[in-house]
Amino acid sequence: MFQKPDASKDAFLEQARAAREERHMQQRRERAAVRVQALVRGFLARRGARRDVTRRLEAVLQSAAGAEESPPLVAAQEVYRCVRDYLVITGGRDGQRFGQICRYLVHSMASDSLKLCYASVALNPQHAVGWIRQMRTILAQCLTRLETLRPETAGDAPTVTLYLHMLLTFTSTSSWRLLTNPSHEKLRPVMDKLCLALLQHASAAHLMRTLKEVLVRGLARSDTQPSPPPGGAGEVLVRGLARSRPVLRHASLTACMTLALRPLVASQFSANDVSAYLISVLSVPGLVSHLQSTAPECLSAISTHGLLAKCTAHLLDQQALRIVFNTLEGNYALCLLANLVHLAYLQEPDTLASVLCPDLSLVLTRLLESLQKYVQNKRSNLSQWHPVLGWFSQPLDPRLTEALPAVRAQLQLLWSRPISAALFAGMERAPAPAPAPAGAAQPPPPDGRLAGWLRRALERGRPGAAAARRLGSAECARVALVCSLYQTALQTLTQLRSDILTSLCYGGSLLPDLWSLLRGLGPDCGLRQFVGLLGSPDGSAAPEFHVVSMFCDCMANYVVVLDDIEMYEEQKLFKLEDYVQISGFLNTFVYKIISNNLIDAKSLPTSSLFQSLHALLLLLYKRDCRRQFAPKNHWIIREIKISFLNDVEKNKKWALLLLQKVPHVLHHEERVYLFRQEVSKERLALGLTESPFTSPQSTLITIHRSRLLEDGYRQLATLSPQLLKGIVRVKFINEQGLDEAGIDQDGVFKEFLEETIRRVFDPSLSLFQTTSEQRLYPSPASSVHHDHLQLLEFVGKMLGKAVYEGIVVDVPFAPFFLSELLGHSHKNLYCSVDELPSLDPELYKNITYIKRYDGDVQDLGLTFSYDQDVMGQLVTHDLIPGGRVIPVTNENKIQYVYHLAHFRMQTQIKEQTAAFIRGFRALVRPEWLQMFSPPELQRLIAGDNVDLDVRELRKYTQYYGGFHDRHRVVVWFWDVLDKDFTQEEKKMFLKFVTSCSKPPLMGFAHLEPPFSIRCVEVGDDDDTGDTIGSMLRGFLSVRRRDPVTRLPTSSTCFNLLKLPNYQKKATLRDKLRYAIRNNTGFELS
Repeated sequence: MFQKPDASKDAFLEQARAAREERHMQQRRERAAVRVQALVRGFLARRGARRDVTRRLEAVLQSAAGAEESPPLVAAQEVYRCVRDYLVITGGRDGQRFGQICRYLVHSMASDSLKLCYASVALNPQHAVGWIRQMRTILAQCLTRLETLRPETAGDAPTVTLYLHMLLTFTSTSSWRLLTNPSHEKLRPVMDKLCLALLQHASAAHLMRTLKEVLVRGLARSDTQPSPPPGGAGEVLVRGLARSRPVLRHASLTACMTLALRPLVASQFSANDVSAYLISVLSVPGLVSHLQSTAPECLSAISTHGLLAKCTAHLLDQQALRIVFNTLEGNYALCLLANLVHLAYLQEPDTLASVLCPDLSLVLTRLLESLQKYVQNKRSNLSQWHPVLGWFSQPLDPRLTEALPAVRAQLQLLWSRPISAALFAGMERAPAPAPAPAGAAQPPPPDGRLAGWLRRALERGRPGAAAARRLGSAECARVALVCSLYQTALQTLTQLRSDILTSLCYGGSLLPDLWSLLRGLGPDCGLRQFVGLLGSPDGSAAPEFHVVSMFCDCMANYVVVLDDIEMYEEQKLFKLEDYVQISGFLNTFVYKIISNNLIDAKSLPTSSLFQSLHALLLLLYKRDCRRQFAPKNHWIIREIKISFLNDVEKNKKWALLLLQKVPHVLHHEERVYLFRQEVSKERLALGLTESPFTSPQSTLITIHRSRLLEDGYRQLATLSPQLLKGIVRVKFINEQGLDEAGIDQDGVFKEFLEETIRRVFDPSLSLFQTTSEQRLYPSPASSVHHDHLQLLEFVGKMLGKAVYEGIVVDVPFAPFFLSELLGHSHKNLYCSVDELPSLDPELYKNITYIKRYDGDVQDLGLTFSYDQDVMGQLVTHDLIPGGRVIPVTNENKIQYVYHLAHFRMQTQIKEQTAAFIRGFRALVRPEWLQMFSPPELQRLIAGDNVDLDVRELRKYTQYYGGFHDRHRVVVWFWDVLDKDFTQEEKKMFLKFVTSCSKPPLMGFAHLEPPFSIRCVEVGDDDDTGDTIGSMLRGFLSVRRRDPVTRLPTSSTCFNLLKLPNYQKKATLRDKLRYAIRNNTGFELS
């Protein structure tokens, strides 16, 4: 029962299994052989069929490769069958044969024979449907192939023209010769329907997209850039036109524009087709410019169909405009804007105003507003640089780089003389200010429907004289709409801002007209109306404020380049009275905005209205500070109450904001008081103020009289700003090497400070030099000292210490250098030429001559360089790179003037100025100085340049040692000082007792400590101070001995005069005069 299975049985089963697998493999081989044979037979059959249909097609067309002459025509139906079979079998993939087919079909349409004309096939009922299907296929292939062709290449350009001709021929019967035969005229309606069907199919197959791509490739892209993948709108236009030199020929360009216009005409300018035309055609960069130069008849067609008006009407719908803009995004939306402007510019002059305003102006404004959403003020990770828009949050299409100059030129037409004149047409000048209206104008609806509000204002008709002087009148509404357009352009086209303002300022009478409009609103230029409107809900969005902003921006651009001769002597556009009235309006308006919180404080930096008002206001104020045109106290706001200073100390926002933006509305004395308060607050915060519980740290330095500057620099230059702000005590060593008296308090330091400043500002030291008016500024030759920058920084610290301590020093700075100290040179509207007279009046006279030179400036032989005499050697400085070989011409003479002024006042002494300012600001915060103008800063440094007021000094004098105001010696003293001393001697006396030759900035009431006179009977070494006996003797004029040998002495640390009890007035006069003339510090006895 455990025997093994029979081996023969296993072998039998194995053989059966192998036989079964063999039969299965045989079947698979047979099926594979059949399949291979079928594929081979199919391939051979298809190849044979392709060979047959190709041979038949070639036989019909009779065209050889490279044949130049048009093929002879054969029966259209025969051609139809050949083409049908060829397309079905081959798919038309052979570009060369497809081109031959297109060329033949176009050629056949030039025949008037029903037998030969290819369109006649559609008249056969058997072939009509097939013919239409075939033409759809051919036209669709034309569009597809156009997307891949490059019109800039010599090989593709003829093919582009052929395909465009094909599309042009079979989408309209206008070129069909068959229908010119009168006997075939009855066929026109049928043929028109066929063409319309083909046109609709082509439109569905992205006709507009293909056209745009070809145009942009032919007009914008450089040849070195790779072709992008098909996409976007209008491939043909993009490829052919978006370049500096278009490659599309007249025929191709005309074909593109004709094809683009046909869907609109066929649909009677439906909204969808107009939108597609805007997106695909009018957004091609520089399209209208190229049409004007290459195919002007296309512009005539656009004008004939009133396309600009229809596009404007379509874009007036905000939803339609949003769709167009979102489809185009930023770059091509800018091109659309430029083309619309150019189309408007080409209108007839008598109709230009009606075309532009109000509809097109509103459309352009909205497009600019949409673009503005993507414009950024500064660079970020999400922004890219755009040559027109600045920092832009969308990438720039590289294909537009070459076309941007053309787009820029088109945009500049918006502020050209014809368009700006047409936009502001009808604005009348007011001969005299009209009375102010009773109430403010009503603001526009809060929903922001600006167009409707302006349109209703314009539809009211021409108002009377009284209504024309009110905000909201038809004239104001029209001007507001136009100003809104230009204001939005200024904020959006950031790189063209200067061009816009310059063109508007000098291209006509816009500035006087706008000023006349504002002045006509009332004696206060409509200030009450504007304030009332701004204070109403959503009042800041009122379009009338664009008028004010526009005037301020243009006026600022005009004033900044206005020289003194033009402003003060010639008074071309404005009289000085106008500047006074303008500045008064601006000053009060800005004050009202801040004090009444008409614009939220957080919104002020982004408010275009406030920025425009504030910029022009400061510009006029600085011009008045430099050379006065306004009456005294013109800038002071009388409404400001005394409590304002308390509001500042309490850190109330509106008070601090007013002090930051327009500090000049306060009196100078009040601002000096606030400055001293800020210093006091900082000293208190740093623990530098003495109190009953604390004593501030002091720094003691030892100064040899013979090495005053060297010792001071060595010991003070390395001190930290905080230590310098604290108490610095000075011990003087005289020429004999002995210690001088006077270590107490700060009096010796004041003497040291004044002497140090007097020496370092001496021009013979070469750290500073003087102008022709003996005003100081850093010397370009300061590098003779190897450590000149460190020395200048030390000097800046010493001057800062003087200002910080309230010590006035006799240092007259050049006005331009004071502007540098205040940081004005870094402001946008700073003009170097305006400040040049304070440095070099002769150079200013010369460059003014060049600026006004009527002949050819090149005859003067000037280049963009400046020759300077340095230590007897002539050194040439280039004003711009390679300037010494760049001649000055009439075209660039203005640039030369500004470059030269900038070099002389800034570039030449850039390092020296920076070092001095760095030291000065180490002690005096820049924000504290913003309260002052350059002349006021000079007063803060050097005090008021006024004579000593003896009566004021006497009023605030204190007496010790028995002296009193009616004491005989005291009466003699004041009489001698007032009547016998000259002004120079009075300055010497003031320096003798206070160490400063000028009165305190805010008067002797603020002299700390107060000036005092003490009666002395002995020398300083024996003086033990006031005792009861000495006071009684002084009061009763009792003398121990005759003090005729004694001289008056002083203690400048206490502002104290030690006056002996002289017996005669003449003795007092002579001794006092001798003492002040021979002052040797604290050693005089």
